[in-house]
Amino acid sequence: MSLFTAPENLPFGIGFALIVGVALLEGVGMLVSLSPSNLLDDLLPEIDGDSGLDRVLGWLHLGKVPVLVLLLLFLTGYTVFGYSLQLVMNGLFGGYLYAAAAGVLAVPAGLATVRGLGSLIAHIIPQDESSAVSEQSLIGRVGVIVTGAARRGLAAQARVKDIHGRSHYLMVEPDLESDVFEEGAQVLIVSKLGAFYRCIANPHPTLM
Repeated sequence: MSLFTAPENLPFGIGFALIVGVALLEGVGMLVSLSPSNLLDDLLPEIDGDSGLDRVLGWLHLGKVPVLVLLLLFLTGYTVFGYSLQLVMNGLFGGYLYAAAAGVLAVPAGLATVRGLGSLIAHIIPQDESSAVSEQSLIGRVGVIVTGAARRGLAAQARVKDIHGRSHYLMVEPDLESDVFEEGAQVLIVSKLGAFYRCIANPHPTLM
C-alpha cells in the first residue's frame, strides 16, 4: 500500500492537509486585509517568564514568532518525521507502525522543529512585538509605507520606529476613508483596531 494512502499514516496525512489549510487561510486573509496570524497573536496572554508554563511557551518562541508560523513549523516537522519513520519501518520490517504509536513518536520531532527553526526565524524578524503595551506605544509614532498602497479596507505594511529606534512593521489602513497612501508616504499612527493600525498623513514631515 502507498505510503500516503496507508491508514497507519493518517495522522501525517492530516498534518499535511493542515499545512496546506493554514497557508491558504493566511493567503486569503492577506487578500481581504485580515491576518489570522495577527488575530491569534493578539489573543495570546503576555508571557513574563515567571511561571513554568511561560518558560515552556518561551522555549517554543511563542511571543517572538507569529503563532501560525510556529504551527506550520510543528506540522512540517511532525509530518516529515512521521512519513520518514514509517518509510524506515516498512523497509526494515515490511509494515508500518500503528497510527497512534507513529503519531505520538512524531510529536517530539515537531517540537524540535519549532525550537530549532523558530529560533532562527526569531532572529530574522526581531522587530515583531506581541505585548499589548508595545503595540499601544506605537500609537503617535511616525512611519513610512513600505509595501503596497494603504486604503480603507486594504491594509499596507508600514515601518515604524519605537522610542528606542527599533523598527516595527505594521499593517495599516487610512483613518479617513478618502485617504490613500502609496509606498514611500509618511503616515502618523493614530489608533489600533483589531489586528490593524489606523493612520493619517504625517502633519509634520520634519519629524522623520
